[in-house]
Amino acid sequence: MSHKNPHGSGAKGPDELRHQIEQTRSQLGDTVAQLVGKADMKGRAKARAADLKDKAGAMTVQLRTSAVQAGHTVQERATRTGHAVQERSAHARHAVQDRSSHARHAVQDRSAPARRALQERAGHAGHALQEQATTAGHALQEQRGRAAHAASGLPAPLRGAWDAGRRHPGPVLAAAGALTAAAVAAVIVRRRQHRRCC
Repeated sequence: MSHKNPHGSGAKGPDELRHQIEQTRSQLGDTVAQLVGKADMKGRAKARAADLKDKAGAMTVQLRTSAVQAGHTVQERATRTGHAVQERSAHARHAVQDRSSHARHAVQDRSAPARRALQERAGHAGHALQEQATTAGHALQEQRGRAAHAASGLPAPLRGAWDAGRRHPGPVLAAAGALTAAAVAAVIVRRRQHRRCC
């Protein structure tokens, strides 16, 4: 294998030949390094793509884990909030029940004296009505007694009408006043006649 001088001239001695060999080796080394670099760029690109793919997968897993944890956190907070709201509403309900119970007892306590006073007034009114009815009954009995006494001196036809009125007071009540007046008049007439005779 013969190596030619780049300038087209051959080597003039062993030193020059060694020098040309060193240059050729250096040039070949640079060329090989460039070729290896180009080939390595494809490998590096593949490695980088694989690395990016791994990172993307890891990030996806991390995002999924974070989303699941966030979901659990939100669910726990919602559960805690729900329990807190239930407890507050239960406390509010008990407070309202206690207040309404106190208000009901207060109203009952306040209305008890008024209720007692009304009962007492009703009792007094009932007693007064009973006394009035009793008094009216006694007065009526006395009037009946007087009327019966006055009717005993009536002539027989008037006495029969008087007795019928006592048995059936409904139809005769309208004429009771007139009858009483007639009876009194008859008694007065009879007494006058008796005085004249005796």
